[in-house]
Amino acid sequence: MNHPVIPIARIDDMSGASRQRKREAPKGRRVDPQALSEVQALLGSESRRRDLLIEHLHKIQDRFGCLGSHHLAALAQEMRLAQAEVYEVASFYHHFDVVKEGEQAPAALTVRVCAGLSCEMAGARELLDRLPALLGREVRVLEAPCVGRCEQAPVAVVGQRAVPHASLEAVLAKVGAGETADAVGNYIDDAAYREAGGYALLRSCVAGRHDVEQVIQTLENSGLRGLGGAGFPLGRKWRIVRAEPGPRLMAINIDEGEPGTFKDRVYLERDPHRFLEGALIAAWAVGIEAIYIYLRDEYHGCRAMLEAELDKLRLDPPVPDMPPIYLRRGAGAYICGEESAMIESIEGKRGMPRLRPPYVAQIGLFGRPTLEHNFESLHWVRDILERGADWFASHGRHGRRGLRSFSVSGRVRLPGVKLAPSGITITELIDEYCGGMQEGHSFYAYLPGGASGGILPASMGDIPLDFDTLQPYGCFIGSAAVVVLSNQESAVAAARNTLAFFKDESCGQCTPCRNGTAKALDLIRQPQWDTALLGELSQVMRDASICGLGQAAPNPVDCVIKYFPHELAK
Repeated sequence: MNHPVIPIARIDDMSGASRQRKREAPKGRRVDPQALSEVQALLGSESRRRDLLIEHLHKIQDRFGCLGSHHLAALAQEMRLAQAEVYEVASFYHHFDVVKEGEQAPAALTVRVCAGLSCEMAGARELLDRLPALLGREVRVLEAPCVGRCEQAPVAVVGQRAVPHASLEAVLAKVGAGETADAVGNYIDDAAYREAGGYALLRSCVAGRHDVEQVIQTLENSGLRGLGGAGFPLGRKWRIVRAEPGPRLMAINIDEGEPGTFKDRVYLERDPHRFLEGALIAAWAVGIEAIYIYLRDEYHGCRAMLEAELDKLRLDPPVPDMPPIYLRRGAGAYICGEESAMIESIEGKRGMPRLRPPYVAQIGLFGRPTLEHNFESLHWVRDILERGADWFASHGRHGRRGLRSFSVSGRVRLPGVKLAPSGITITELIDEYCGGMQEGHSFYAYLPGGASGGILPASMGDIPLDFDTLQPYGCFIGSAAVVVLSNQESAVAAARNTLAFFKDESCGQCTPCRNGTAKALDLIRQPQWDTALLGELSQVMRDASICGLGQAAPNPVDCVIKYFPHELAK
C-alpha cells in the first residue's frame, strides 16, 4: 500500500500565466471519444474547477468501479489539467483503483477488513485469512487501515456498508444479500432540531442580540480548546482570524484518520445540526464567506445523511445570507483534514505539521485567512454559549478544566465515546465509564492518544489525561483516542501494528519518514531489537521529517524501549 510522492491538485491563482495554462490542452495519452463522452455525461453541468478533481474522480470510481486510463485522460482534458496531475492524485489514495491500459479491472465488490490495533485484538486477522477463500474470486478482500469504528471491533466494510462486530457469517450474509450501501440510523434531523430550539441562538446572534466580542470572550473563558489534537484555544482562534482582512474561509475536519479515534462520527450520527449551528455562529462572529467540510470517505452513511441535511438547510436557511457550505469527500488517506489558518504557499510540499495538502487539493484555501476547526470543537459552541463559560469550565479533575470526549476501545467491557472530565486518569476512565475490563482480562497498558500518542504501562495509570500532561512521558493525548491493552496483549505487538500503519500511510515525500518508518518496522519485527539503532533512527525522524506523521511515528517504539524493557528481554 505504499504510495508515490504526494499528489497536489494545485489550485492556481487566476493570474495571467495561470489562465494561459488553463487554456492549453493537457498532453499525454490520446483521449478516447467514448470515454470523453462518458465523463462529460457523468459530470453534467458541474464545475470543472481544479479543486473538484477528487470529487470528480469519485464519480468515475463509483460509476465504473475503477479509474481506467482512458477515463483519466478524458477527465484531464475536460478539466484542462495535465494527465500527470490527474494520475498522481488518483494513484495516491487507497480508495481509487487506477487501471492502466491492458490491465484487468478489480472485482466488482470489495470487502475491506480493518487491521487497526483494536480490530486486530478482536480477531480481524482471522477474517483476513479466511474470507478470500470463502468469498471466491468475484469479491476482492483488502486489509484496510483504521476505518473509524474501533468501538465496534472487528469491523469489515462490504462495498460501502460497515459491518460492526464482524464475523465470517455476518460478512458472508451481507455479501450474499447485496447489502453494500451504508446509512445512518435514527438521528436528530433538521425538523426535529429546529422544533427543539435549534438555530434560535444563531438567529439571535445574527439579529444583533449578542455581541461578537461577548461571544468570543465566553468561549475564551470556558477554556474550550481545539479537540482535533492541537488544542489551540477556540476563542483565541476566532479572534485571530477575525482580525485578518477578508475574504475569510472556514475548514472543518471530520477526518479522524488517527487509529483509535471515532468520537466525531458518533456525534455526527446523532446530532448533525448541533455542529452546523456552531459552524454558522463561528461564521457570523468571524465574518466567514464560505464553509468547507472535509469528511473521511469511510463514513459513507454519514456522507449521505449530511448531504441530505445540508440540502434542507439550503432550501430553508435558518438565517438570511447564510454562507455556502461545501462538503468534500476524502479518499482514504491519513494526513488529511484541517488546513493552516493563513496559507502563503503550499505548492510542491507535503506540508509542515499544520499544512496538509491532500485537503488543500480538495478545497483550495490558498492565501486566504482560514478558520480551521475539528468537528467536536464546533459541537460544543451552542452548549457553552447557552449554559455559560462557567458550566463548561466547572468540569474537570486533578486541576484540569472542561470536558473531553474520549474514544475508548480495546479490552474494556463497554467501549465507546465517553464524555468525561478533562484530567481524568485512565484507571478512573476504565472503572467509572467503561464498566471495567473485559472478563478474564486485567489492565496492562494503554495508548492515551491513538497510534501516534505513545504507549504507557498500567503502573502509570494515574496521569491526568489532558493537553500538556503526557508530554513529560513521551506521549500526548491528541484527539483523546484511548486504546486499552490487557495482560493478553503486548506493547511490542501494539508498536508493530501502529508502525505498520505509519509505514503504509507515509506519503513518501521526505526520506526520513519514507525510509524511517520502513526501516523501523523491519527492526521491530526482529526477535531482538537493536535499541541503539532504533534510538538514532527515532531522533532523525523527529528532527528531519517535514510533517507530524514522521515526527510522531517513533513514539510507540520509544515507549516500548523505555517502559516495557521486560518484553524485549524475553
